[in-house]
Amino acid sequence: MVKGLYTAYTGMVEEQRRMDVMTNNLANVNTTGYKKEGTVNAAFEDQLAIRIKDSSEVLHRKRLGIVNLGDNVGETYRDFSQGAFDVTDNALDLALDGRGFFAIEFTNKQGETSVKYTRDGAFTMDREGYIRTNDGDYVLNANGARNGAGGQGNRVRVDPNQEVKIDADGTIFQNNAVVGQIGTVDFQDYNYLHKYGENLFDLVDGGTAMDSDARIEQGCLEMSNVNIVSEMVEMITITRAYEANQKIIQTVDGTIDKAVNTVGQV
Repeated sequence: MVKGLYTAYTGMVEEQRRMDVMTNNLANVNTTGYKKEGTVNAAFEDQLAIRIKDSSEVLHRKRLGIVNLGDNVGETYRDFSQGAFDVTDNALDLALDGRGFFAIEFTNKQGETSVKYTRDGAFTMDREGYIRTNDGDYVLNANGARNGAGGQGNRVRVDPNQEVKIDADGTIFQNNAVVGQIGTVDFQDYNYLHKYGENLFDLVDGGTAMDSDARIEQGCLEMSNVNIVSEMVEMITITRAYEANQKIIQTVDGTIDKAVNTVGQV
């Protein structure tokens, strides 16, 4: 195989992957609490190029130098920096100012429940007074968030017929009386947070939960931290890098064509 073709091919694969991640960011620019993703590139290890079947140096093969076989597809990372706040004046719209997540009792299509985490505080209330996400999952109270446990006793429930006021620490007041507390939790290392989908995260084995010092802002929503301008600039950069790799393939292909059809006929 001609190494130039392989090098350009791996570059195109990586640029395509970067484009997929970037377009997903743009698609979620208006998603509440969404955290942008990025990719990292890594080069393959350098390989020593030598001459084979060279008898000019007895018992030794002459070195030609070091070659690199191209671009390795690196990992995807997530930027957990805080997004801007949008004031909605809705009593059940909550935003976290600082590090932390809301804890959600998530139920999948098979009816299995688990605790997941989100920065999306666009909540609703059902007729029984339970506070839920827009997808119908229960929001957990302080005990449920701290212990990563669901169940009826760990769900946030209020009187649906009375006004709800929520303090900065998540304490819920109705008629000047404390009726519950919105649970928040933080993690020592966000590398142990795995993207589940539906704007939710899983805590994988090895992750450690800790108390969150984030302030809850009632009547606000945290918007996506995606910057449209920087993403569009990145799109141009990706497109040009992809086109450059295309030109390399075309150049190598033209060289091979001349070597086979022109030089080979001599």
